[in-house]
Formats: sequence, structure tokens, C-alpha cells
Amino acid sequence: MQRLTSEILEFISQNSEIAICNNTDDFPNSPFDYIFLKEKELVFHCITLNVVVQDSTFFQNITNEFSQKNLKLVHIWEDIWQNKQKIVKSRLLSLLGKSETIPARLTQVRRIDRPTLDNFLTANHLQGKTTAKLKYGLFLPKKYFRILDFNKNTLSENSEEILVAAASFSNAKKIMREGHEFRSYELIRFANLKGFTVVGGFNKLLKNFIQEQNPDDIMTYADSDWSDGSNYEKLGFERIEQTPPLEFVLDSQTLTRKLNSLVGSPTPSIQANGSEKIYNSGNWKFLMKLKND
Repeated sequence: MQRLTSEILEFISQNSEIAICNNTDDFPNSPFDYIFLKEKELVFHCITLNVVVQDSTFFQNITNEFSQKNLKLVHIWEDIWQNKQKIVKSRLLSLLGKSETIPARLTQVRRIDRPTLDNFLTANHLQGKTTAKLKYGLFLPKKYFRILDFNKNTLSENSEEILVAAASFSNAKKIMREGHEFRSYELIRFANLKGFTVVGGFNKLLKNFIQEQNPDDIMTYADSDWSDGSNYEKLGFERIEQTPPLEFVLDSQTLTRKLNSLVGSPTPSIQANGSEKIYNSGNWKFLMKLKND
């Protein structure tokens, strides 16, 4: 068993009593370990970096095979686990149903500035910060701090409020679709505060955005390494397509990755500087149509 798998197993065991099934004979062949939580219909694919997979569609194909088995698959990469472990653990707690919960009805929505968004996403989103035109935050006022257990987190009771979720959107773009022009926006990022799930928080932010901006439609992507995007469908988004896997360049010394902007270039999988090409499982594209024809 790889060290990565052992560390993830230990974390799951410390935070959940869900049985872990080792019978994976009917799972797709992989050089990496699986962790199967049958009760949750959930599988973790623990991807170590000592094996280089040449096939760019390998992880996407496995994702789709598990989907056909009605099992949710999460790819946990060793570099992500090492560099963003607190965020990964927060995502795992959410999948295990062990996050602290905050009812969205107790929160307040308002616009936030770029530094506030950047700091929040850096601390709470696996993909970190990015440029965005429109930025919104959900704040829990001090009068509701009583629902929080400050013995279990590092939050400050001296604050007047706590930012517990944030969402960012692009500016409007004119898109021609089916012979009509649409004012289309992109939902770029959404994140909860680490260790917490704001129940109804994303929906509250989304409704506020729609009321304020009156978009014709909203487009977004779900990272297939972590999600099939079914929660978007529950809120009225339509599943449009599965995008090709993204290509990253991984520095094998520092275990940091960067999106390869030169996809398709004839560079070998192992570069002269010791970096390697890796491929994720792509994204799911979703669209919420709001314009009445």
C-alpha cells in the first residue's frame, strides 16, 4: 500500500465509522490504489507520482466507467494532497457528511473586493484564486456565532462577522446561440470555508447574483476529478458536455503543477528539467438558461 493511500485511510478512519471495502476486483485496472466506501457509493483513487501515465484520457475514462456503475469517483493526486492538504481534508469531510453546517438563512450576502476574494479562495479552494469581475461573499453575523464550536476550529470569536462562503463571476459576454443573442456570465469559483458546509449557501449567492445582474444565462464547469456536477443540475443547470482532460506540467522536485498553455506541442512526457506532463479527468460544462424566448 502506498503512503498516500495510508494517510488518506487514516484520516477517514479518524473521522468516520463508515466501513471500507477492499473488494475491488470489478473496478477498472489502475496502477494506483482505490479506497471504496460502499455505504456512500464513493471511491477515492489515490494517485501517486511515482508512476507516469502516458494515456491522456486514462483518468477521464476511469471516471466514466465508475459513473456507469453509479459510483462517485474522486481522484486524489499526491501533489494536491501534499500542497493543499487542509483543503482536501475539508472536501473529504464534506463527502463523508462530517463538516460543520451553517444554515444559509443565518447569513448575509454582499459584494466583496478582490483582496478579500483572493485570500478566501487561496485558503479554501483547490484551484486557488483567479480573475473575476463580480465577487460575492456570505457572512455569518456575530449574533449567530452561538452555532459554531470554536473549540473545533481556529476562527476568532472577536470578529463582528465571518466570511463563510464566496462566489465569483465573469462580466457579461454577448453570445450567439440558436440564432439569438444572450448576455452570458460564467460562474468561475465557489467555495465554502474549510471545515464547513453552508447549507443552501451556493443557492443563496446564485439567487442574489441573478436578481442583481439579470443574466440571460450562466455557464460554469465542474472539476471531474472531484465532482460529476449533479448539484448544479439540482439548481436548474443543464449538463452540456464533458470537456477533454486538461494537461498540466508537474515539477517532480517541488510537486507543483501548472496548466500547460502549449497543449498539443510535441514535447515528450518527461521534460529535460525533470518536469512531467500529467492529465486530469477534464470538466463537466453546465448552462443555466434564464432568458425567456
